[in-house]
Amino acid sequence: MPSPIKYIDLFAGLGGIRLGFTQAASELGLESECVFTSEIKPHALTAYNTNFPNENVEAVDITQKAALDIPKFKFLLGGFPCQAFSAAGAGKGLADSRGTLFFEIERILTAHLKNVDGFILENVEGLINHDKDKNDKDAKIGRTLTIILDILRTKLKFNTEYYLLDSLDFGIPQSRKRVYIVGCKKRFGKPKFNFAPLPAATVSDIQETGIEGLSSDFAQRLVKLFGTEELKGKCLKDKRGGDANIHSWDIEIKGKVSTAQKDLLNLLLKERRKKLWAEVIGIDWMDGMPLTEQQIATFYQHPNLHEMLEDLVAKKYLVFEHPKKRITVTTDDGHSYTQRIPDESKPKGYNIVTGKLSFEFSKILHPEGYAPTIVAMDMETLGVIDGENLRHLSLREGLRLFGYPESYSLEDFNSPGKIKLGYDLLGNTVCVPVIKAVSKELLKRIYKL
Repeated sequence: MPSPIKYIDLFAGLGGIRLGFTQAASELGLESECVFTSEIKPHALTAYNTNFPNENVEAVDITQKAALDIPKFKFLLGGFPCQAFSAAGAGKGLADSRGTLFFEIERILTAHLKNVDGFILENVEGLINHDKDKNDKDAKIGRTLTIILDILRTKLKFNTEYYLLDSLDFGIPQSRKRVYIVGCKKRFGKPKFNFAPLPAATVSDIQETGIEGLSSDFAQRLVKLFGTEELKGKCLKDKRGGDANIHSWDIEIKGKVSTAQKDLLNLLLKERRKKLWAEVIGIDWMDGMPLTEQQIATFYQHPNLHEMLEDLVAKKYLVFEHPKKRITVTTDDGHSYTQRIPDESKPKGYNIVTGKLSFEFSKILHPEGYAPTIVAMDMETLGVIDGENLRHLSLREGLRLFGYPESYSLEDFNSPGKIKLGYDLLGNTVCVPVIKAVSKELLKRIYKL
């Protein structure tokens, strides 16, 4: 009988990548064995050791681990930290210390190059265009991914491809687009894969029922104002307009708002995004700019406009701020990234406060729809309608939204004091069925199955 396929699991989190890999191997009649795991987050290690009890994994800082102290392996699996490339992060890429963790992967692959057959790496969609040369109209990818691919293809001599895949196409009711970088030794050929979409799933397929609803004032207020049927699929945020959104002023969560002020806020919400205002202000367009009272008066006339605006600032529906200019920051090692800073040469204007709201909910999932991309900061504010009640997403429902098997447990975090840690782990994990599909194609190519 052939020896088990040995692999290492880097930046392991909940172990979702290894689960997908082992599921794929098992379906192909192959045995597999994890010979090394790296993870430093304490609550991730708690979950990992609960679900893989025979391994007793301890905290491993991969930057401090000598590459040759890692046992020999055939495959490297790694969802290397993504905040550096994510739209939700600062977008610094390889200029960020988390971004440089890719070079730990390079270091380990280099040390074990003769023995390694392939690898699977996972990251956010933003990696594709990160640090793209805006003057090069023919550039298909950014400089960050170009560097990564060049290292894997040219320096380490792996046949390497990348795929942008959406978990929605793999039977999961969550739209989670992620980049999968797949490589194998050149003797195995190029890892060219085609993935046929699986039947679509909905939130109702993963939802538990009969769980007690929330009795908080906010939850009860939402149900009373809108009813459970109307709440299905609603977002609670002040960044966008439209019927799908409930705004802070709709529920007067920050204080009483007159009908005229609501009209003003709804109009300003849309106007502040128009590109013509960037030209008037003299800045690069951004998705939401502060407008002066004089500019607002061109599309909303009211005798008490100034008093209305000041009242909305006092109640924190609006902020009075300078517009922002885009600057490019170049680090000592030559990497660059852009950021926005206040342009104090421009007059202050009124802008919608669009930061993460201190609501108990950011979105109520529709049972016949699917979840948006789930990130750690939003996980604890997703809601579901359970009968006539409104409640938060359960950890079991969260696991199902990432395709984890029913045997996987997060019971260590299923209490009021620890559930946020469970949400954090889920928001940073991978979709197991996608990993399984990618792994299966790679293993079939290498083992000619």
